[in-house]
Amino acid sequence: MNAPTRASGAEDGTAAPRGGTAGQAVVPCRACLSGEDLDWLGGRSVSLALDLTTSVTVRPPGARPPAGAAPDGGAGAWAGEVWTFLRRRLPGLGPRPPAVTARSEAPAASGLSSSTALIVALFRAFTEAAVPVAGDAGGWSVPARTLAQWAYEFEFAIFNGGGMDHLAVIAGGLLLLDGRTTGLPEIVRRADFPDEWAVVVLDSATRKDTSDHIRSVRAQLAAGDAKLAAYRDRTDAASAAVWEAVRGRDLSALGVAMSRAHRAMRDLQGMSTPLLEELRSLALRAADLPLKLSGAGGGGALVGVCPAADQAEVVARLRRALGPAHPRARVIPARAAAGLAPEIAAAPAP
Repeated sequence: MNAPTRASGAEDGTAAPRGGTAGQAVVPCRACLSGEDLDWLGGRSVSLALDLTTSVTVRPPGARPPAGAAPDGGAGAWAGEVWTFLRRRLPGLGPRPPAVTARSEAPAASGLSSSTALIVALFRAFTEAAVPVAGDAGGWSVPARTLAQWAYEFEFAIFNGGGMDHLAVIAGGLLLLDGRTTGLPEIVRRADFPDEWAVVVLDSATRKDTSDHIRSVRAQLAAGDAKLAAYRDRTDAASAAVWEAVRGRDLSALGVAMSRAHRAMRDLQGMSTPLLEELRSLALRAADLPLKLSGAGGGGALVGVCPAADQAEVVARLRRALGPAHPRARVIPARAAAGLAPEIAAAPAP
């Protein structure tokens, strides 16, 4: 693992992140096109970073939160917990974190990794802006691979999950990942998503519960559950089909492969709900758009891919179809996004 250094402005993975400046980080969310849980069960996953971003800005000393912001700046308890984690690794940091302002465009608890985006943004903003108590000007600069490892370790201690989300929002673009039972997955390949395609997110406005889900699946794993093994095999194959469909720019094949992944989630792991299935059927009838659940399930968001030229019409059709029957559900247009450090995909793992 590369050691953190004091900020020098070098363009080697230690400079200020794309989409931000020192003391600010702008991080995309991600949709899982196939392979939920395989990042820690073992097997292939495909993630896509989306331009629904989370930003964290370190406020100058004494500055008040912007009008309308929460007293904690929108970061909740995460800011203090991330700071405590960093103090154990970067000697000389003060006892309390600097004040921050956090904003997110992604719906919370939706399976789009908005919490991971916030955690990664806090890590990056703090390490770029924080000044040790006894030191010269400038913050700690942490290489992207170290940032991913620390964010994974921090979240693993809380949720006991995998590292797909951390790599997805840092590397950005389209990732083919090979899962590991411990540690970060391997980035097998990274690719740019086709410019002629766009993403449609249908947020069900029902929250998922990651901690309960992971606890249940880990119990299945320990018991050698046959359904879990079948799920891993079917979803791994779906991930390979998703990757090949995107690389071949075959939108029809992509919809078929994402639907295969969704059916494995629903039929073998019970990740879907009656509401999510109703929304999937609605999207097919209204806009001929195959949707797949993103994330751990039990609620959250569905995602689909359509031609970019048709995105506005697809969104309008879905919003009309939701009507008064689903007043809380939201349709959100999105595009593929770069991450904080796309070069991490080319860097060898430590």
